[in-house]
Amino acid sequence: MAQDGPAKKQPKTRTTQTRIQRKNTAVLFDAALAVFSTHGFRGATLDQIASAAGMSKPNVLYYFRSKEAIHTALLEKLIETWLDPLRALDENGEPLDEILAYVRRKLSISRDHPRESRLFANEILQGAPRIRSVLSGELKQLVDEKAAVIQRWSDAGKIRDVDPVHLIFSIWSLTQHYADFDAQVHAVLGEETDPYPAAQHYLESLFTRMLSH
Repeated sequence: MAQDGPAKKQPKTRTTQTRIQRKNTAVLFDAALAVFSTHGFRGATLDQIASAAGMSKPNVLYYFRSKEAIHTALLEKLIETWLDPLRALDENGEPLDEILAYVRRKLSISRDHPRESRLFANEILQGAPRIRSVLSGELKQLVDEKAAVIQRWSDAGKIRDVDPVHLIFSIWSLTQHYADFDAQVHAVLGEETDPYPAAQHYLESLFTRMLSH
């Protein structure tokens, strides 16, 4: 359980934190992630986050001004997790191997970070009001860059002709499904079934058939 910080609000210009403050911020992030991924932004409350963190509401407000400030900070942390797998796509690698490795990385994100995936999905479904600038800026720039790489592979005959942006979209949808629709997946497969080994095999086979000559 986190230890409560001072009752008065911390100056918002302060950029350094003590060890206890860093620990409590991490506890708050984990608690907020659980609450937001379950209830969405509109359904979540500061009281729920405080309870999940084992802190008082005033001490939550010591670290963040509002529910929206916590949500935005979580999304800012999450976007790096989301972008890193695509950043790792190597233009100098073997094209099919690189694309399949990207599929595996995205599937691993769904397996290892399902709450983060649902938080991101909920934000998008609401119109992405807190990360629209990131989506239209950093994310679009990265997608454009990697789509150009895939297009060059296709033009060179190294993979079949494919719309590179829609290929990336399809990888997102087919991998993130296992986190965002986890309840549905387990309702069909059984609660004790781990869907990821079979999903990886299926998706690798699917994209191999689609992209190979």
